[in-house]
Parts: sequence; C-alpha cells; structure tokens
Amino acid sequence: MAMSGFWTGRRVLLTGQTGFKGAWLSLWLERLGAVVTAVGLEPETDPSLHGLLAPFDGQTHHLADIGDPAALERIVAEARPQVVFHLAAEAIVQRSYADPVETFRTNVMGTVNLLQALRFAPEARAAVIVTTDKVYENDEAGTPFAEGDRLGGKDPYSASKACAELATASFRASFFAAGGPAIATARAGNVVGGGDWAADRLIPDFVRAMQRGEPVRLRSPLAVRPWQHVVEPLAGYLTLAETLASHPENAPQAVNFGPDPEQFASVAKVAEVLGQAFRLPLPWLPAGGAHPAEARQLRLSSRLAAETLGWRPLLSLEETLAWTAEWYEAYPAGADMRALTARQISAYEALRRTARAKAA
Repeated sequence: MAMSGFWTGRRVLLTGQTGFKGAWLSLWLERLGAVVTAVGLEPETDPSLHGLLAPFDGQTHHLADIGDPAALERIVAEARPQVVFHLAAEAIVQRSYADPVETFRTNVMGTVNLLQALRFAPEARAAVIVTTDKVYENDEAGTPFAEGDRLGGKDPYSASKACAELATASFRASFFAAGGPAIATARAGNVVGGGDWAADRLIPDFVRAMQRGEPVRLRSPLAVRPWQHVVEPLAGYLTLAETLASHPENAPQAVNFGPDPEQFASVAKVAEVLGQAFRLPLPWLPAGGAHPAEARQLRLSSRLAAETLGWRPLLSLEETLAWTAEWYEAYPAGADMRALTARQISAYEALRRTARAKAA
C-alpha cells in the first residue's frame, strides 16, 4: 500500500469536502501536505464534522454545486489539479426516494460535469470517482460482489450511482483513452465513524436515540452490510489515486473497498455492539410502519484491491465501533475533536505501517 511523500505539495481537487467522508479526507490530506482546492455545499447538519475540523491548512474551499457546470469548470481551471477525488453526492437512500430527480441530477450529472471539466485540465494525472457498494444488481443471494458483476439498482440512489459508473466508463473510453488523467471508480462499503450526523443512517440515528434516552428504532434489523470505519476506504482512495498517477498500468478501473468477510454483520449486530460500547441495556427496537424496500444482503469482495493495490482492511467490527463510540463520547464532553480525529488517523497509519512490515 502506497502513501509516501507523493502527496507533499500535490495539487488536489476534492468535491464533497463538507460531507462526512470529505471532512475526514480533508484532514488526512492536510496531514500529508497536499495543496487542496475543495468544492462543497454548506454543511447540512449542525454540528457538522467539517465545521469542527476547519479551517484546513493549505486548503481553499469553494461553496459551489457540482450541478453547475460553469462554476465547476471555473474552479477546475483555477485549481489546476494533479489529482481529483470526487466524493460529492446525494448519499442517503431514503432521501433518494423522497427526491429522485435531485438524486439523479447530483449523482449522474454532477459526475458528468466534473468529467467534462477534466477534459480541459492538462495537468490532471489521476481521478478517483467515488460511487458505492450499492451499484451492483443485487439478487439477494448473499454472494460477495466482485467488480465484474452486473451493475444495477432498484432504489434511485443505487441506480444513480450505477449510472455514474457508466458515465465514467464512457468518458474514459471516449475522451481519456489517448491522454488525460487515469480514472477509476471506488466502491466502498457502509462507512461509519465519528462526526456523521446525517439523517437515516444507523450510527447517527443510534447516537440521537441514545441522547434522548431511547433505543434506536431499526427498519431492517436483519439486513447484512459490509460495515467499515471511514479511515479504511479513505486509505484505499489515497492508495488508488497514487497508483493511478504513478503506475496507471497497475491500477484497476473499478475497485471495491470493503471489510474482511468475517466482519460482515447485520444492522442489529452493529446496534448491539454499539450498545455494549455505550453500556446500554436495550440498544434497539424494531421500527414500526411501512418503509421503502432495502436490500437484505449486501456483501463485497475486496480481493482486487489486495491484488492490485496491496490494500487490505485492518480493523475488526469491534474496533471499528469502539473508535466510533470513542468519538461520540468525547464530543459532548468538550474534547478537541480535531485533535481526536487526527489521533485516530495517526493510529490507523501506525497499523498500516505494522501491516506493511509484517508483509515485507
């Protein structure tokens, strides 16, 4: 797995900085010494992780909508990026049911707008387009999805992300085959960690319920997902980008980043482990009423990431949720959340160094 001095002084364009993963990645890029131009909307939640971690040293932030092609082209031209991370998206499945048009506009046309702008970015060498583990046509068999499996998606979020995959492949073949940045899509599992306050996500819903003194209400307690701490896929994105820029012939064009197969777990299992971490006697109850359909089984194979990038997950489910619980317990206690977030990144970097030393 890479991540050496490659990032020092590297010009990076990051979309979605004000989101959960975007804020974590911003802090990590700051630590690596990158020069970041970031694009994002106003944070949707108060508090927001972006607000707790900002300002970021060596970074310029633009409040802009990726659905605005002229604004995006202007920002890309000014930034002269060498590496691009595209994280901006409508990422909530339930919200995609409420507003499917906006979901497709952001996730498909936002991606197209960025790819179009990169056609006129001569210094760009690598672009990582982040999609999701939900891009696959899910037959509910429970077999881990590999990158060559058929794309699909019943809900608007999944379908829009599968469309973004097709748009990326089209632009790569039509406009970047003879030059321009090497481009790959990254498909991560269900990402958790400190600082997420979005609606209709398990960990934030759990924390809010706990603050009210209630058990969290679970829509699909038996649904199985590939849970992982946010630092795991972000390490994958960084490694993928470095490989695309330095050795594009070795980089996959689409790659999964998921947990160890033994760490796949049901929604109820995650709530129970969190309940133990927070010392709760009754962590969850079933949610009543009707809810939009969700997949019962979603598993990922990360074999390609290991074979081509040397990336492997390092944290168990228990460690993942312990780090998450540590973050949410520290916040109301008035801790320095920027320092704590940086410490967790540093701890993960140490785990990576140990893993590399053992593999050598």
